[in-house]
Amino acid sequence: MTAAARLAALDALPAEDLCHHAEQALAALVDVMNQETTLLRAGHLRQAGQLTPDKTRLAQDYVGFARSIQRQAARLNAEAPKAMERLRAGHESLATQMAENLRVLATAKTVTEDVLTDVARMVGQQNRARTYGTAGTVATDPNASAKGIAVNRAL
Repeated sequence: MTAAARLAALDALPAEDLCHHAEQALAALVDVMNQETTLLRAGHLRQAGQLTPDKTRLAQDYVGFARSIQRQAARLNAEAPKAMERLRAGHESLATQMAENLRVLATAKTVTEDVLTDVARMVGQQNRARTYGTAGTVATDPNASAKGIAVNRAL
């Protein structure tokens, strides 16, 4: 089935069915994001990472339904106003869950960067040459403390 055929099939669904499918996709997405947030808070990064394929698939499903609903908004508001109102409330729930998820991810990223920076600093201090400078003191170079450790800030 081509993409155009899938879009046409979604757009042709009865109003209640389209809204119901979108609500199911939305609820599943909110649920998996909640699980991910809970795992991240508990420090279970690997387990949270295992949810990524499901989260990606559910997000794609929801976006497909949401776009169809946007294209069919006038018809859906006329034929299924209560279902559309439930979808709006569900979408607000998704926005709240996404904001919390992003906050927890940002905290985890900051903690990880702090740990890596501390480790780099400690490794750099241990590997520093013990030589005397012109004033008769051990020379220190604060820029050389993080050799061998890199932090990818793009994540």
